[in-house]
Amino acid sequence: MQDKVVVIVGATGGIGSALTHKLAPTGVRLVLAARDAARLTTLATDLPGEVLTVPTDITDPQQVDILIEKTIAKFGQIDILVNAAGIGILKPYNSLEPTDLDKMLDVNLKGSFYTTQAAAEEMQKRKSGHICNVVGILGKHSMGMAAAYSASKFGVVGFSKCMAEELKRFGIKFTLFYFGGVDSPFWDNVNLKVDRKKMLSPETAANAIFFALSAEPQAVPMEINIQPDSHLFF
Repeated sequence: MQDKVVVIVGATGGIGSALTHKLAPTGVRLVLAARDAARLTTLATDLPGEVLTVPTDITDPQQVDILIEKTIAKFGQIDILVNAAGIGILKPYNSLEPTDLDKMLDVNLKGSFYTTQAAAEEMQKRKSGHICNVVGILGKHSMGMAAAYSASKFGVVGFSKCMAEELKRFGIKFTLFYFGGVDSPFWDNVNLKVDRKKMLSPETAANAIFFALSAEPQAVPMEINIQPDSHLFF
């Protein structure tokens, strides 16, 4: 991992923050992206090594382009992209407003697509790279109250697998992460009764991402599925 350039989108979230602390001591060069500039600065001050922070709204393709441009200007390359940003609105299908669907598609699907597309263009030039998209278990399995959320996450799986086919000849690897219930700020604004004590910790998710990133070069961990034993999907 020494000197690899790692772009983490959603760096101030539960999984993103845990991953930055996991990666920083390994000698990587981190690029942290999130919407809240103040939280990014606070996060970066706790980390050793070279850290670039770029406040970014990934629903805006122009801001995504600026994120990639600043990364290349600072470090000259992108080795790894981790898409850990996401929002969730869980409610009955007939209570979903058009704005609810728009928000989840804009952040979860379009935002992930924009960042993946932009990073892949740079990785293709060097014929090397690793893209990690944190999907969540509801991108693989359905659940009541999650019609719009699952629609956005199933979409991420679809474009990721298509792009993986197109880009494998350029040495670009994709890993999809299907985490079930991670105790993170994601749940702070979800109006659904859940027992967060039984969820996975953000550190567990970060350890799984780190495992995928540190695998031997010829290994491609295409999918990693980790769920709490309190609610397993098969």
